[in-house]
Amino acid sequence: MKVVMATSPGHGRPNEDFVGAVPGAVVLIDGAGIPGSEAVCSHGTAWYAHTLGATLLGQLSRAPDTELVAALGDAIDQVAGQHRHTCDLASPISPQATVAVVRYDEERLDYLVLADVFVMLDSPASGPQVLTDPREVDARNEVSTALDGLTAGTAEHERAMRAATAELRSRRNQPGGYWIAKDDPAAATQAVTGSVPVGQLDGTALLSNGASRIVDPYGLVAWPTALDLMRAQGPDVIIRRVRAAEGDGRRTDDATVAFCDLRGSSQTAEDDRVDDVKAIEVDCWPANC
Repeated sequence: MKVVMATSPGHGRPNEDFVGAVPGAVVLIDGAGIPGSEAVCSHGTAWYAHTLGATLLGQLSRAPDTELVAALGDAIDQVAGQHRHTCDLASPISPQATVAVVRYDEERLDYLVLADVFVMLDSPASGPQVLTDPREVDARNEVSTALDGLTAGTAEHERAMRAATAELRSRRNQPGGYWIAKDDPAAATQAVTGSVPVGQLDGTALLSNGASRIVDPYGLVAWPTALDLMRAQGPDVIIRRVRAAEGDGRRTDDATVAFCDLRGSSQTAEDDRVDDVKAIEVDCWPANC
């Protein structure tokens, strides 16, 4: 298996995404930066996302048979322990992140998705399958209905926005709400998980929500076309197209993609790259092969 990864930071701040691979596993973390979080945690969201990703990746490397839910829960607990005594982890704006993981051997591929990141499974028989955890988006859409009909910039809109934000935060890591990696390892038990026989797949891809914008909301391509582009030109083509669409003044976000070719070969385009897209290619064969 060959893994190609690309990442590009949003403008004006450190990259809060993490992506990495070890033999048999790929991890993508999308840090959820919240304004004001520096006041409750001196480390910051980028530190949290990168530390969580590195901790989880290390666990999967050392103990490749560990259940993904258990590995993520332990990683969340370990990282919380590194700054629990110096930062206010109970605050709803303390650093947090979404998580995507795939792990594979010669027989099966396991996946885990927590919150609004994406895993794509490339199945030649049934076509691409797109996996995500929609609960955060669903909760956000539900609380946002309070803003319907209000004019942005008015006092009434501002009051409704503050109330909607507080309501959304109250649903975080709560039954009936949505779940995200933060300080509670129990969040890992709420992740979307599953397994697929490797023989049914040609490859898989992991995308942060900044990269998934190529499909929604920008509508530049459909998911099957996005997968075809990654296979033909590498994952950085997704980020290049997202950045081109954002050239009209849209707000940018960190964008990260990992493309895993189970057929054993992958090719990246060398032309037309934007300067801040960094792509690397590594061989990632299962440890027992």
